[in-house]
Amino acid sequence: MPEERTQHSEDSKGCTGPEDPRGLVATVDRVEGGATPIGTSSTKRHEVFESRVRDRSHVCVACGQASVHRFLYRKNGCEILRCEQCGLGRAETMGFEPESYYTSDYFSGERPDGYADYIGTENILRREFAGTVEFIRKFRASGRLLDVGCAYGFFLHEAKRFFDVSGIELAEDAAEHCRRSGLNVLTGQADETLLGRLGTTDVIVLLDVIEHLPSPRDTIALLVNHLDPGGIIVITTGDFGSLYSRVAGAHWRLMTPPQHLWFFSQASMQAMATSLGLEVEHLDHPWKVVPLSLISFQLTRMSGLRPKRIAISNRLGLPVNLFDAMRVVLRKPSR
Repeated sequence: MPEERTQHSEDSKGCTGPEDPRGLVATVDRVEGGATPIGTSSTKRHEVFESRVRDRSHVCVACGQASVHRFLYRKNGCEILRCEQCGLGRAETMGFEPESYYTSDYFSGERPDGYADYIGTENILRREFAGTVEFIRKFRASGRLLDVGCAYGFFLHEAKRFFDVSGIELAEDAAEHCRRSGLNVLTGQADETLLGRLGTTDVIVLLDVIEHLPSPRDTIALLVNHLDPGGIIVITTGDFGSLYSRVAGAHWRLMTPPQHLWFFSQASMQAMATSLGLEVEHLDHPWKVVPLSLISFQLTRMSGLRPKRIAISNRLGLPVNLFDAMRVVLRKPSR
C-alpha cells in the first residue's frame, strides 16, 4: 500500500489531519479489524482511550441506523471508521473531488491506486467481462442493461451481444472513447438527470464502483427507482469482513482512501439491500483473471514504493482469488 503521509502531502488527495506518530493505531476491537497490537498494558489502555475519543456517531449509509462508528486506524491521512451495527467501513475525507481525480491518468498508470494500463489490457479485461456477462444471464437473460462507471466500455461491448446496453462514466476521456466505439454512454455521475435520459432498465451493474461513490446508499436508491420490477443490480466490491481484510488491517490491498471511500462487508451489504427493499439473491467470492501488468503495479504500491508502468506484457493474465472481493446480485421485487 502507499506510504503513510502527512496532511500536507499531495498524495493524501482529500484526507486531512496529521499522521499518528506511532504509525497505525490499533484498538481493542482490532481483533475483528486486523492484528492485535503487542505492547504494555499501559500502552494498550492509552490506545483504547485514544480510539474511543476518535469514535464518531453517524447515520450509517448501509444499515440506515444512527450508530457508533468505531475508529480503527489512519490511512493516507484519512480516519477509517466502522459501524458497530453492520460493520460498514468508511473513510473520513475532506475536499476530495472525483471529477478531477478520475481522469485519463487514473487509467494509464499515473495514479498509484489506479490502473497500470487499462486500454492496453483490453483483451484480458474483455475475456473476464465475457464471463461476467454469462454469470448475469443466469439471473436475467436479456433486456436493457445499464453499466454505472463503465470506464472504456469493455464490459458493454461484451454485454451488447445479449442486452440493449448503455452506460454512465465520470471520466470524460473514457466516456468519449465509448461513444467513438458506438456505445450509448453519458458523461457524469449517476443522478436523476442522466438516468432520466436513459429511462428504466432491467439490469444495472456497478463493477468495482460502489466503494468510490460519495453517497452509495443514495445512488443505489436512485437506481432502484429506474429499475424495472423483477430487475437486478449486480455489484462487485471488496469484502471488509473477509479474513484477508481483517488480518491485513490498514495494509489491506483495497484500503486506499480517498479513492475507496466505503468498505462493505457481507452483513452491511445485506443491511443496505434490506433497507432499500431489495432481496439479496446471490453472494459469492469469484475468481478473476487479472492482467499481469496490474498485479505487478499493485504489488509495487503495496510494498511502499511508488508504482511505475513496467514492460510486462499486457496480454498475460493470472487467475486470482484472495476471497476478499465479493459479487452480489440484488433483485427488485416484482409487482
